[in-house]
Amino acid sequence: MKITLLTVGKTDVKWVRDGLELYVSRLVHYVPFQLREIPELKNVSALGREQVKAREGELVLKALKPSDEVVLLDEGGREFRSLEFASWLEERISRGSRDIVFVVGGAYGFSPEVYSRADSKLSLSKMTFSHQMVRTIFAEQLYRAFTIMKGEPYHHE
Repeated sequence: MKITLLTVGKTDVKWVRDGLELYVSRLVHYVPFQLREIPELKNVSALGREQVKAREGELVLKALKPSDEVVLLDEGGREFRSLEFASWLEERISRGSRDIVFVVGGAYGFSPEVYSRADSKLSLSKMTFSHQMVRTIFAEQLYRAFTIMKGEPYHHE
């Protein structure tokens, strides 16, 4: 079982990228983990929001295997406290049979086809974050979940 963070577009803001790389480097000590970035669409200024979501959705769906458990990072998803997220993740890991792919969409969100493919949705907050910042925030929460599962002193509650 491995975990993937699949993102639409590159993380091109330096300080966001630095934070993301920090947590990716920590995560690999706990679980087979990879960050996969789908290239941003080119020449989209003439496209509408739904067209952009549809094209990005096609690329997301191509990147998934039929056996993947797909979790969308979405404002309409379930919110967890960090301890709850660690329990939720641990339960999935204990099943062990499916790779888990967490997906961060583009600026406009996901196409209906991607929503249909998803096994679940997770919200990081009721607040809105840029789709670039979400990557680092989520990677930190994923790292935090593993330290909670291992009983390490990173999380204080």
